[in-house]
Amino acid sequence: MPGPGDPLPRRSRRIRAYALTGGRTSTRHQLLVETLVSVPRYDPALSDALMPESRSLYERARTRCSIAELSVGLDLPLGVVRVLIGDLATQGAVFVHPTAHAYHHDTNVLERILDGLKRLPA
Repeated sequence: MPGPGDPLPRRSRRIRAYALTGGRTSTRHQLLVETLVSVPRYDPALSDALMPESRSLYERARTRCSIAELSVGLDLPLGVVRVLIGDLATQGAVFVHPTAHAYHHDTNVLERILDGLKRLPA
């Protein structure tokens, strides 16, 4: 037990995931780990108004990157990144690029993807 002159134990600066997302675990957008996001029109005023985690995601998405890259690069849980990016996408702050999953009923797109994969060097 610490005495009166001992320093207080350090508390974690990390905020619980449910606090960052308001308890939400899902989003209206289909955000897979490979989904790419980007900022179509950067707005410094919007960036300043965002909470720190959303601001970091917004700033990082100025260069097109995946949900997985955002999660790893900012050391945020994948679920938190999905919810916060979903919020930014709903605001129109980020653009969610369609993935192959979005075209799962379009055989032409799937065939083009398969042809491109076959042409990749082994």
